[in-house]
Amino acid sequence: MTPNPFSTPRDLLRYAVTRFNTAKLFFGHGSAEAFDEAAYLILHTLKLPLDKLEPFLDAKLLPSEIASVMTVIDRRSIDRVPAAYITKEGWLGTYNFYVDERVIVPRSFIAELIPEYFSPWVAEPEAVENILELCTGSGCLSIMMADAFPNAAVDAVDISADALAVAKRNVDTYKLQDRVNLIESDLYTNVPAKKYDLIISNPPYVNSASMGTLPQEYLAEPQIALDGGSDGMDLVRKIIAGAAERLTDDGILMIEIGNERAYAEAAFGELGLTWLTTSAGDDMVFLLTAEQLKLG
Repeated sequence: MTPNPFSTPRDLLRYAVTRFNTAKLFFGHGSAEAFDEAAYLILHTLKLPLDKLEPFLDAKLLPSEIASVMTVIDRRSIDRVPAAYITKEGWLGTYNFYVDERVIVPRSFIAELIPEYFSPWVAEPEAVENILELCTGSGCLSIMMADAFPNAAVDAVDISADALAVAKRNVDTYKLQDRVNLIESDLYTNVPAKKYDLIISNPPYVNSASMGTLPQEYLAEPQIALDGGSDGMDLVRKIIAGAAERLTDDGILMIEIGNERAYAEAAFGELGLTWLTTSAGDDMVFLLTAEQLKLG
C-alpha cells in the first residue's frame, strides 16, 4: 500500500485547491475561490476555529483526520456537493444557520441591508411592529430581522414543509420562537389578515433559459426555490399584486431578483422601482412603497 503523502493541513490545503481548480467547481455559496472554500472545509472538518488557519497549518494530523478531510474533498470535487451541505451550516454576515438539502444555501443581498435597518426607508426601527417574509427557506432573513427590529413580530412564510422544518431548527437555535412565526403557505394564502410595516422576499427568480445552464452546485438545491418561470417573475408578480392591501400606509415591499433586473423592469417598471445599493451594485434588490403599490 502506498503511504499517504499528506501529514498536515498545509498539505491538504494545497491538494484541495488543486482538486477544486481542476474540477472547475462553482463557488456561489459563500466562498469566492478554491482557496477560501478549501480552507473552510478543512478547518470545519478538523473542528478548528474557522478564523485561525495559520497556527494549525503545520500541525501533524492523525490518519483518521486525514481520511475525513479526503472524504470531504472528494464529495466537493467529484460529487460537487455544495460546501454548506457538507458542513450543514451556512453563513450570512456574522450569523450561522443550519442548512441541508431541504433548503437553498443562504445567500441574500437583503441580508446586507438589515444591519443598517433598511435606512433611510425605515426611519424608526423601534416602531416596526410587523414584518412578513415570503419564501423564507431556512428562516435566515426572518431571524436577522427579528434581531434587528426588537419590537417586531415576524411572520416567515414558505410553501415547503421541509424548508420550514429547517427554519424551525434555526429559530429554536436563536431562541426566537416567540417572535418568529413560521407559516406553511403558498405566498399570502394562509397569512394572517393584518397590516405589515415591511414585506420582504428573496423568491425564486431564475428565468427558464438560465435554469437550463445552472452549475451542478445549484442543481443540488431544491429547484422550487430557484425556478421563477419564463422570465423569472412568476412569483414576483403575485407578491406585488397582493402587497398593497397587506402593507401599512407607510409600509414598504422589498424584493431580491438577482441578475434579473431587465425582466423586473420590463414587468414592473411603470411602478417606479427603487434599486437599492448592495455589494453587487444597484441591480439586485428593488423597493416599492405602499403608496406606489396602491397607485399602481
